[in-house]
Amino acid sequence: MLRKSYQFWLQHINPRITTLIVTIGVVGLASCLSISFILAWLFEEVLEKEAFGFDTAWLYWLHGYTNPSLDAVMLTITQLGNPSVVVIIVTVTLGMLWLQNHRSEAKIFAIACLGAVILNSGMKLFFAKPRPHLFPSLISETSFSFPSGHALGSLVMYGFLAYLLSSHFPKFSQFIYALAVVAIAAIGLSRIYIGVHWPTDIIAGYGVGYIWLILCITMLKLQTRQV
Repeated sequence: MLRKSYQFWLQHINPRITTLIVTIGVVGLASCLSISFILAWLFEEVLEKEAFGFDTAWLYWLHGYTNPSLDAVMLTITQLGNPSVVVIIVTVTLGMLWLQNHRSEAKIFAIACLGAVILNSGMKLFFAKPRPHLFPSLISETSFSFPSGHALGSLVMYGFLAYLLSSHFPKFSQFIYALAVVAIAAIGLSRIYIGVHWPTDIIAGYGVGYIWLILCITMLKLQTRQV
């Protein structure tokens, strides 16, 4: 019995695990595990209604730099993660990928974006964490706070776009990834600045978004290998 189980492992399970690890990469796997531990701690703290001291401190510190000019910049940046802008970018990207016969990329990109929406909506309802009300925010938000949909969605969408573009234009990969990182970080910062999110909302959004992004890219790589 033990010998049969061992043979089954060698023939069926081990090759798939090995392929998965090779596809994700040691760095990707290690980063996902590390982020999972951080997320687990954050989730526990939020469920127990624990107050994060640095959340309040960061919001007050950042609020000290507010001025009309910076307000306008942050309000513009945060629109890069708004549903109206995201829907346009996703629709145009899917159309271009489909017309250029990159069907696998289009399908996985659609799954990545749809999954991000489902994850964000489900987690907001589950944790039901209220928005910060330490000072008047620059915009009004009615949904729950944790995690940040802008942080989660922007990391998944812009991160996946950066991966696709760098795959097709490898010479510009460093510039593409750098631009994506700056855009994603700026969107997260803007949400804290305008007063609609706690810093831990942004951290959680990035963490969940990163793990989901890695899973979607892995799915695309595995599908491409099979083709």
